[in-house]
Amino acid sequence: MLPSLADTIAAVASPPGVGGVGVVRLSGPRALELAATVWRGRDPRESPGGRFWHGWVYDPASGETVDEALLLVFRAPHSYTGEDAVELQTHGSPAVLRRVLELLYAAGARPAAPGEFTLRAFLHGRLDLAQAESVLALVEAESETARRQALRGLTSELSRRIHGLNQRLLDLLAHVQALLDYPEEGVDPHHAREVIDGAVAEIDALLSTARAGRVAREGARLALVGAPNAGKSSLLNALLGYERALVHHQPGTTRDYLEAPLEIGGVPIVAVDTAGVRPTSDPVEAAGVERALAAARAADLILYLADRSAPRPEPPELPWERTLKLATKADLEPAWRDDGYLEVSALSGAGLEELKAAIKSRLLAGACEGEVWITSERHRQALEEARGHLLEGRDAPEDLLGMSLEAASRSLARITGEEVGEEVIARVFANFCVGK
Repeated sequence: MLPSLADTIAAVASPPGVGGVGVVRLSGPRALELAATVWRGRDPRESPGGRFWHGWVYDPASGETVDEALLLVFRAPHSYTGEDAVELQTHGSPAVLRRVLELLYAAGARPAAPGEFTLRAFLHGRLDLAQAESVLALVEAESETARRQALRGLTSELSRRIHGLNQRLLDLLAHVQALLDYPEEGVDPHHAREVIDGAVAEIDALLSTARAGRVAREGARLALVGAPNAGKSSLLNALLGYERALVHHQPGTTRDYLEAPLEIGGVPIVAVDTAGVRPTSDPVEAAGVERALAAARAADLILYLADRSAPRPEPPELPWERTLKLATKADLEPAWRDDGYLEVSALSGAGLEELKAAIKSRLLAGACEGEVWITSERHRQALEEARGHLLEGRDAPEDLLGMSLEAASRSLARITGEEVGEEVIARVFANFCVGK
């Protein structure tokens, strides 16, 4: 069951650990009253919303001062949660924050559950479910791309598209249902197919961004694969901008794989430098080769490196549909050329910017950065279901068409939270941290 809105809740809203400033958040019907019991300064119950006051947090039982602080007052419905709310900004000592919470709990507040402040914003209609999920995505964003997409969701760009799409389906559904009273009216089959085809096309456009959305949210794995001395470690260091992998002229320097995080064009990536791939009777090297191929199979994108200054090697078996082919050491005299290979030089930097652009383009699957992406698996599944229902009803008789439209509408409404049960809502907010 969802927690009661009758309670007043409190939690630390700033990150764990020591900091210059710590924030304790209080929300609920008694927020101003409970804050007043631990505050020396302007009485929050007499303060208008949107104001902050300097004062002191103290223990009302002993009179002991706990910390100097700022108190921010928010009046319902003009607060994050849609309720009366207070934020106490203290010094960021864990001991101070813990003591402030203890005083608020003693006064009658209860500890907030994970995500309960945002849950209250949802239950009070301040946010829909897609916006609430974007709050979590924004908190967890580790790259510029992830930040941008989370902000698009928070500002209801996705919700507006879903609402507009759903409204067109509901308008058609209303026309179909009117046949129960006026069967002689009929439904123009051409118009119905036109509406459905347009809806399917819009859903397809959203679904085409799901890969980019997953990469923005979770990051991608990039495997560097090639023969010994093909320049994998040198290229990794060049992409990173610092020396992470050992580089030596002797082949086979890398016997295992190593990982390094980087960001290319706002996309978070874990690059994997692998052992050289070649036939070998050395059991240790053979194990490294197998690990290299396993890393390639698990990667979102593979860079296959071939030394352009040496005789062209026989390429290993790789999933070429997600592989970029690179001709390395482009600063040296070429032994071969191939238009299917991007020429790069880790030493001179030639081709590196083109390589970064190609990596970003392949990982984002052509998704335009100026549009909203589907970053949630829950949203992707709902869109897939809606699409299936629409295709089922496209050429169906009018009674079955109405059922398909209704099912598709329910699937879309689940994205914004209009057609979800408490179990789904609780599962969404369980992923939040305490204090948000």
